[in-house]
Amino acid sequence: MGAEALRALLGRVRYEVLPARATEEKVLAHVPRDVVVTVTASPVKGLEPTLCLTERLTAHGYRVVPHVPARLLRDDTHLKDVVERLRAAGVDDVFVPAGDADLPAGTYDGALPVLRGLGELGSPFAHLGITGYPESHPLIHDDITIQAMWDKRAHATYIVSNLCFDPRVLCDWIARIRHRDVTLPVHVGVAGPVHRAKLLSIAMKIGVGESTRFLTKHASWFLRFATPGGYVPEELLGRGAEALTAASAGVAGLHVFTFNQVAETERWRRALLDRLG
Repeated sequence: MGAEALRALLGRVRYEVLPARATEEKVLAHVPRDVVVTVTASPVKGLEPTLCLTERLTAHGYRVVPHVPARLLRDDTHLKDVVERLRAAGVDDVFVPAGDADLPAGTYDGALPVLRGLGELGSPFAHLGITGYPESHPLIHDDITIQAMWDKRAHATYIVSNLCFDPRVLCDWIARIRHRDVTLPVHVGVAGPVHRAKLLSIAMKIGVGESTRFLTKHASWFLRFATPGGYVPEELLGRGAEALTAASAGVAGLHVFTFNQVAETERWRRALLDRLG
């Protein structure tokens, strides 16, 4: 990948963090204010930790994108309350996945009804993200995920792709959604320079039920991280260079899964920027 193109992608990053006890301190210590921070939501702990961390980080001057999974919302009233709380905090961007909760907390079982509900509330957010799946979803067929993206496209302003370690699969997926006339900009999901031992530790701290779900669905991730030389973020970006930087790809930037290894992720980004001059 050309240095200029890679620098451009590294300059347009979003850091995904989990709302753990030390997350706020880590972000304040290591993340520049021009980096967007996205905050995940836990099917075990619910939306409250996400909303609280979003409010605190926004007050510190960060642009924060909370995850609002459909399956964690109880009903229309709960959605309205969440919207009012986020708007009061100055949030103008939310990410709406279906969520990983086995059973919905209420009436929403997928993202599309929530997106429609936000429209009925007057489209309170300027930016609205939905999920894309370059690699197969553990529970949903590929054609269904792309059809769902098609159905949601009229309500959203961008797509965030889930983790993908294969540049060929990632680039083929981008080509497929563009062929289906899904034109929303894509934030490409990549893992930062994650250490397997720390990743496992974080997964276990999330909660017994959720960590079991996490490990079951994403066991292959650990193999990628554990294999010597098995995963290097810049190699993924470099091998997908041509497709990711083509104007037709519509890649808006990188969505970096930090797994709360915030210092390591920002250190990696800065070091790579320095090497690129």
